[in-house]
Amino acid sequence: MKAYFLFALKRLLQLFAVCFAGISAAFFISHLSPISPVDSIIGRVSGRSTYSPEAIRALRATMTELFGLDVPLWQQYLNFWGRFVTGDLGPSLLAFPTPALRLVMIALPWTFGLLTATIIINWLIGNILGGLAGYYQNNRFLKAFGIVAIGLQPIPHYIVAFLMVILFGFLWPILPISGGFAMNVRVAWTPEFVLSVLHYALLPALSLVLVGIGTWFLGMRALVSNIVTEDYVTYAELAGVKRPTILFAYVIRNAMIPQLTSLAMTLGLIFSGTIIIEQVFSYPGLGTLLVRAVNEGDTTVVLAVSSIAIIAVATAIFIIDLLHPIFDPRVRVE
Repeated sequence: MKAYFLFALKRLLQLFAVCFAGISAAFFISHLSPISPVDSIIGRVSGRSTYSPEAIRALRATMTELFGLDVPLWQQYLNFWGRFVTGDLGPSLLAFPTPALRLVMIALPWTFGLLTATIIINWLIGNILGGLAGYYQNNRFLKAFGIVAIGLQPIPHYIVAFLMVILFGFLWPILPISGGFAMNVRVAWTPEFVLSVLHYALLPALSLVLVGIGTWFLGMRALVSNIVTEDYVTYAELAGVKRPTILFAYVIRNAMIPQLTSLAMTLGLIFSGTIIIEQVFSYPGLGTLLVRAVNEGDTTVVLAVSSIAIIAVATAIFIIDLLHPIFDPRVRVE
């Protein structure tokens, strides 16, 4: 128990280090953008009406101070961390003067729900069907599913998303292709709202599942195909152990361990795919918010989204890392 506690403490320190390094990199990259939020605000204001040069200069000075750009970059960096620990990342340019973190918190549940649902579906169904395909290698249905998985797996998520839009939005318009819920539905925890959210999430989720499930299916099938040749599996079969018991207790259970590691390694890629899918379907999540912020030069929102994404992905990997020694006793925790 003490060894596992020290293992968890080391991983926790690594989590803090990864988050600190990632957020610091996001800060400097976002501040190297040639698009200035102050210039964007002044461009918007001056485009709507005519102001005197003195008023423009006063506005520029005020906005520069408000966004903290009136000090050197190193001091902006220190000020950022001072605000970050209190949950204040500054005002947003997209919805000035709404705090950037508030916009992120509004969009986060949409991305979290979509990402969590698709990861669970992909990982569980892909691994279970892949395990069955590796063990029952002559099953016709599983062979056909494998052919489909091989065909879909190399296709990028956004290509599948565009095909879904064409198929279900134009050729056979039975599903919504834009938004997160129907416009005539009130936002509240009611059956009508929940069903509307699920209805609008079908195509984004389907675009992620069609590609993702094939990846886990093929990986699990390859692992099980190798495990079934091991001596302990052959001995269990000769000893008369029932085949379902061999499949789930001996084969799939052992093959799940490397798949758990693969899940931790691919979480960042899954999150980036979700961001692109959200933009294709105008889904009200972090992806849509991030693209809007980049286009508008809203470095505050860009940095807020990046920081939350880094923390979320790193924390998920941290949790999987802690679960790994529990599922695999061979992992040393000293």
